[in-house]
Amino acid sequence: MPNKPAVRATEVVSAETAGSLLRELVAHLRQNRTQLREEWASRITEAQLLTAMSKEEIFAEATSVYDNYVEALETETFESLQAYARNLSERIIPRGVETHEVVGIVLLLRDVLARSLFGKYRADYNKLARILDAYEPAANRIAITVAVGFVQERERIIREQQEAIRELSTPVLQVRERLLILPIIGAIDPQRARQLTEQLLRGIRSNRAKVAVLDITGVPYIDSAVANHLVQTVEASRLLGATVIVTGLSPEIAQTLVNISVDLAKMTTVGDLQGGIEEAERRLGYKVVPLSEIPQQQEEQ
Repeated sequence: MPNKPAVRATEVVSAETAGSLLRELVAHLRQNRTQLREEWASRITEAQLLTAMSKEEIFAEATSVYDNYVEALETETFESLQAYARNLSERIIPRGVETHEVVGIVLLLRDVLARSLFGKYRADYNKLARILDAYEPAANRIAITVAVGFVQERERIIREQQEAIRELSTPVLQVRERLLILPIIGAIDPQRARQLTEQLLRGIRSNRAKVAVLDITGVPYIDSAVANHLVQTVEASRLLGATVIVTGLSPEIAQTLVNISVDLAKMTTVGDLQGGIEEAERRLGYKVVPLSEIPQQQEEQ
């Protein structure tokens, strides 16, 4: 009979054995909590990670991370660790902490704990191998959990910042009663086009506006999809009882509107913003009189 390949004891670890090894590992980490936590915090400072935080803050966070780390190893559940990772990320991202720093401190902790295990079981290689076989999968999952939690929180903050920037980049301004101006600067993609429509319609409704001047002097180019959206914005505003005057069309944008066969009879356009405001005031019944003419009119009255 052919010889069966040799199987190392570390290659087969039953669920029960893995559980008992993790319990032994957790007991070791709890017993040496102070020493390992301090060593980890020192390694973080030496590696110049979390530089936006003071040593006291690093030590406080290291304590919390360490305890959550050990709890995840003990319970083999990661919900609490996920919640803590999100909370930690929410607090440290505004401080300027980067993703590589978070991943770095978790890997440092893994290194500190592994060195501690090597020191404890250096006289029993087989026991050390079994401990590492039980520890490494859990440690890898913990590192991934913390990293993913941080990245998700950063992405959420970036989305909120992008939304705030978009809102600031498309302000709806009331220049006088029933008259709004929406100056647009920069490229317009479909998402921004939808946003400016929503903002304009909200502005029309909340200010009971009758005329809105949509100035696109600062828009270099629009494609056919955005051009169609612009037409729809004009039509939607009309349904709310407001007339939209579009100003500042470039030759390229005008050509785009012609190419997509826009019914130009439904769109009021004026060459520049000043002309658009004058047309809006005329429609609202305002009459602009030069200051030099005011005394003469008063004398005539």
